[in-house]
Amino acid sequence: MRRDDRDDPFDDIFREIERLMDDVMTGGASTIDETGFGADAHVDVHETEEEVRVVADLPGVERDHLSLRCDGEMLTLDVESEQRALQEHITLPTTVDEHSADASFNNGVLEVTFERTDDSASISL
Repeated sequence: MRRDDRDDPFDDIFREIERLMDDVMTGGASTIDETGFGADAHVDVHETEEEVRVVADLPGVERDHLSLRCDGEMLTLDVESEQRALQEHITLPTTVDEHSADASFNNGVLEVTFERTDDSASISL
């Protein structure tokens, strides 16, 4: 079982370090457009024994421009509008029941919850 990263007091510091390292690797080129929306969405994945929860910060995105797909192992997030296009592939930490998805989108924050499935099935002989 993985711990829930919501309680990590160093999470903001590590995100800033990762952003700075990305700037160094890209030669200082910024991936943020004039609307303040970067090339990659900020996504957190939280796992419990019963469910997997994905939270994505999507500032400036309207619900009509957002679409989601899941195959049980990966969640694909698509944003398409006249101003921007973004596609994120989020590998889930465990297999989920994609039909159990419960999604909400409020003030630029997307939250999707899935029920976990058994990682393996028994085989009768």
